[in-house]
Amino acid sequence: MNKSILVTDTIYNYILDNSLRETEVLRQLREDAALHSHGGMQIAPEQGQFMALLCELIGARKILEVGVFTGYSSTCLALALPAEGRITACDISDEYTATAKLHWQRAGVQEKIDLILGPALDTLDQLIADGHVGSYDLAFIDADKANYDGYYERALLLLRVGGLLLIDNVLWNGQVVDSAIQDDDTVAIRNLNQKIHADSRVSLSLLPVADGLTLALKR
Repeated sequence: MNKSILVTDTIYNYILDNSLRETEVLRQLREDAALHSHGGMQIAPEQGQFMALLCELIGARKILEVGVFTGYSSTCLALALPAEGRITACDISDEYTATAKLHWQRAGVQEKIDLILGPALDTLDQLIADGHVGSYDLAFIDADKANYDGYYERALLLLRVGGLLLIDNVLWNGQVVDSAIQDDDTVAIRNLNQKIHADSRVSLSLLPVADGLTLALKR
């Protein structure tokens, strides 16, 4: 059976050298995040570029992001949006998002991003209550794993038919395939992967991009 190539460090560097078109602001953002004590929360640069391409492919104008950290993914997506495009960015950390705001400003995309601080489930429920159901073109989930199922269900409501849902860390450094690992985060990701596989509400592809990226198109 043919399968995805094993990405060695040499091949990975080749991919970056022959594909990555990273602005100076994004490069600096990524390098700063790498020095952060929680730098592992940062998405990979090729993933950010891939998500930006998907944004352009579907003509997204309204994006939902659950989990901001220091702003790499939101900056990638905002740069791909047209001038009138908007991102609703949900996070709980004032500290992390303060750094994100600086990078948004440096990238000239701060006017495209509406940051809402607080528990994301509450934020999403409020968006639903405020009449935003079916209005988003694209959603990206990259936050606390225990609540992934709740984020998934709410994001599906908020997406339009034909809207695209992206979910990060779905391979969880390979831990999802190790049945001996039963911590809450791993179990939550494993359960959601199985749920989406059987979910007729979406068309699905789980890709070995970075730490695993699920694409789910709302039917």
